[in-house]
Amino acid sequence: MTGRHPQAKAPVKVLVMGSGAAGCTAAIYAGRANLEPLLVTGMQPGGQLTITTDVENYPGFSLVQGPELMEHMKQQALHCGATEVMDEITQIDANVYPFKCTSMFGEEYYAYSIIVATGAQAKWLGMDSEQFFMGKGVSACATCDGSFFKGEVVAVIGGGNTAVEEAIYLTRSASKVFLIHRRDKLRAEAVMQNRLFDNSKIEVVWNSVVKEILGDKENKKVAALLLESTQDGSTRILETSGVFIAIGHKPNTQVLADMPGRHVELDPDGYVVTP
Repeated sequence: MTGRHPQAKAPVKVLVMGSGAAGCTAAIYAGRANLEPLLVTGMQPGGQLTITTDVENYPGFSLVQGPELMEHMKQQALHCGATEVMDEITQIDANVYPFKCTSMFGEEYYAYSIIVATGAQAKWLGMDSEQFFMGKGVSACATCDGSFFKGEVVAVIGGGNTAVEEAIYLTRSASKVFLIHRRDKLRAEAVMQNRLFDNSKIEVVWNSVVKEILGDKENKKVAALLLESTQDGSTRILETSGVFIAIGHKPNTQVLADMPGRHVELDPDGYVVTP
C-alpha cells in the first residue's frame, strides 16, 4: 500500500459489497469469525433472487420464493453479527490502507478487507428503440412488470433458464407469450423446457432475432417487433404489447475497472480473473 489517509470513520475489519446470495453468505461466514462485517447492500438489496418467483434448486427447499429465501439469508447474516447499510460502493481506493470506499451517497467507508459480491445485471439488445420504449413496454423483469399486460400478447427474447422462466411466469397474466430465440434449440434446463412446451399459451419463434421494436412513439407504447430470420435473412412483423429481454447478464464490476492502479484483473467481459 502506498499511503494512509485521515479517517472520518473507524475502519471495519471486513466490508462486503452486495447483498445477494454470495454477499450474504460471505457476511455469515465473516460474522461467525467475529469479523463484524459491514454488508453494503447495493441498489438491489437481496440481488437477482428478489425478482425471481419459484426457486426449486436450492438445497433444503423443494420450493421457496426468491424474496423469502433472500430475507432468510439476510436475517442469518445479521444474526451472525453483520451490520447492514443501504448504500452502494462506487469507488475503491486500494492505494491506501485501510482501503477507502466511497458510496453513491458520498459516504466514505474504510475497511481492512473487501469482499466483492456485486453480482450481475441484465444485458440489453442495445438498440435505440429498446431504450426509447424502456418502461413503456420494454422490460427485463416479468415479476416486476408482467401484471401490466393482463390479457395481452407479449414476447420474451432469449433461450436460457431466465428466458424460459420469464415466459412461463407471464402466462399467468398474458393471453399469449412468444419466446423468440436466435437458434433452433434452447439452452434452458430440460425440466424447464418441458414446462415451456407443455404450456399452450407459449409459442417458440425459432431462428429469429429482433431488429427493431416498433410502436406508437408519441404515446410511447410498444406495438410490434421486426424479426429477422437467422437462416435466410427474411423479415416479419410480430404484433406484441410487451417485450421482455432475457439474453443473459453482465457483471457489476465497473467499480473494479475504475479502481486506481487496477489491483484486480478482469477478463474482456468484465469478470474477475481468478487463479
